[in-house]
Amino acid sequence: MHRRRFLQSSAVSLAAAAQLSAQTNDRIEQDRQAGLAVLKPSARDLERGLALHRESLVFDSYGFAPRAGLDGDAVRDAMEAGASDVELQDMREDMGMTRPADVAAEREEFIRAWNAAGMTCIFQNCGEEGNAPMVLMKRLARFTYLTDHLRGVLRRAVTPDDVEQAHADGLGCLYFTGNGVPLTQAWVSVEDELRYVRVFYQLGIRMMHVTYNRRNPLGDGCAETANGGLSDFGRAAVDEMNRVGVIVDVAHSGWRTSLEAAQRSSKPMVASHSTCGGLYPHIRSKPDEVIRAIVDTGGYIGICAIPRFLRRTGDIQALLDHVDYAVKKFGADHVAIGTDVAYTSQLAAAENRKLPKRGPQRTRFAALWPEDDFETTPQMNASLAWTNWPLFTVGMVQRGYKDADIQKILGGNVLRVARAALA
Repeated sequence: MHRRRFLQSSAVSLAAAAQLSAQTNDRIEQDRQAGLAVLKPSARDLERGLALHRESLVFDSYGFAPRAGLDGDAVRDAMEAGASDVELQDMREDMGMTRPADVAAEREEFIRAWNAAGMTCIFQNCGEEGNAPMVLMKRLARFTYLTDHLRGVLRRAVTPDDVEQAHADGLGCLYFTGNGVPLTQAWVSVEDELRYVRVFYQLGIRMMHVTYNRRNPLGDGCAETANGGLSDFGRAAVDEMNRVGVIVDVAHSGWRTSLEAAQRSSKPMVASHSTCGGLYPHIRSKPDEVIRAIVDTGGYIGICAIPRFLRRTGDIQALLDHVDYAVKKFGADHVAIGTDVAYTSQLAAAENRKLPKRGPQRTRFAALWPEDDFETTPQMNASLAWTNWPLFTVGMVQRGYKDADIQKILGGNVLRVARAALA
């Protein structure tokens, strides 16, 4: 029914519609309709965009593999047994991240979403918001498990050559980012504090956040009003990441911290999932001065798919507006798309209904988001759905981008920086 409505309401060819619906389900199809309703592409632009996306190496500069639903019965039993909030959160994460490896229906959901997105590789969030090595280890273990058990579907990539080989083989892959810089927190010496950077590199981590939203020993996060910049220890951490081969990421860092990290870095560094402050100055954006400093390292800004950070229309056109702004100001060699969103299995809703209602919960320490009155609509989120990656390409075709520049933004720039980090 969705496909018929689409064909009746546009001039799209049957061949293009078949491409869109080859790997889909009701949820993916509804999100596609939302994106198409915003873009309103001509048949020619749609066909060209889909063909280009299909042949391109697509590398999400920061994101999440499709998420599974919970085992509602198991979580409910744990809640009734008195499990702590920490235990429950750990269960939820573990199930959401690993069940595609163990549950056939979730594996099918994972594969369908991955193929609908036309994805080659995700710079996968394999860490948490903090610096404790054992906390950072958990997600790393889960995505190692996922790639170990989805062979023939998904690989763990540790070099850019691995990503290119996966693309050639028609397979997906994950390239790991650890979020925080792992610290011993014994404060014996600078060298002792930073020795786990190499350990996590050896485990496959290829990018790390300097800070999350809050202040840490390296510098100020993006939500700290002080905007205090990079610490002396932070400068040493940037040096160590450069030395080891880990990309420096300032997506969640304060503007001054981001600027000073870029000025310090001797290798290309990035804001992997951010927005352009010249269009809308949110705390998660980067002003032109900061983006210019990142670009001067040879790095890129990855544009995220979160309406609240994009503002303007808050939809797929808003994402493309930020891409456009960055390309015109800094060049197509320095722009990527880091969605920071995930597809969630259609099976999740039924499992969630099995859980008892929970009372109010305190805001977690790492969150620190300023209050605002922006209202995100379901239509905004649907148009920016992770599975709508092919429509990001269609949108760039509509805006007159050259194929070569589109392919840089889709993945070429991420691959280039990943290669430079290991040089």
